[in-house]
Amino acid sequence: MNMVKCPRCGYENSATATYCDNCAYLLTDHKGNRLNNNKRTSSWNMGVAKKIVIVLGIVVIALLLFSFVYNNSQPSSEEALNVITDNGSLNHSDSYPYTAVVKYDGSWYSRMGDPNYLVDQAGTGQKRVLLDCASWERVHIMAQKEDAGEGNLTIQLLKNGQVVAQNSTTNATGSIEINYNY
Repeated sequence: MNMVKCPRCGYENSATATYCDNCAYLLTDHKGNRLNNNKRTSSWNMGVAKKIVIVLGIVVIALLLFSFVYNNSQPSSEEALNVITDNGSLNHSDSYPYTAVVKYDGSWYSRMGDPNYLVDQAGTGQKRVLLDCASWERVHIMAQKEDAGEGNLTIQLLKNGQVVAQNSTTNATGSIEINYNY
């Protein structure tokens, strides 16, 4: 008995079969003539070198796209700042209502802001600092004397211009803190 091999799946069909018994591939046309039984040529028949070049090209494009998106999603150095120094002429907004005030006649050092993003400040005399903290966030302020002086070191936390917390010390090596909304 004469058999016909399916060009799609390779199954051996009977010589009178119109369709492949395995994959339903058309073996004869509507007049009963046998169709070309050569294996189908695929547009994907290309050398290994071409495939490697295509894959490497896709990887390079993906890396370029990733680096572009990553670089454009990172905050600039100006956006990453956590504290803005207030010169007294700025208006307080509802978004960032907190201001820290440090008062001391000598040299002092402080860390202030959101406890997860504290910012260092140092100075002499009185300084007002607008904190980058929303009204519902926790606020931490720590200040200490740098010159071992005998004067009074005071820190105040203002919310919309009103004092909501205050702490002070006269100890020569004094360090004081305010924790608000804890």
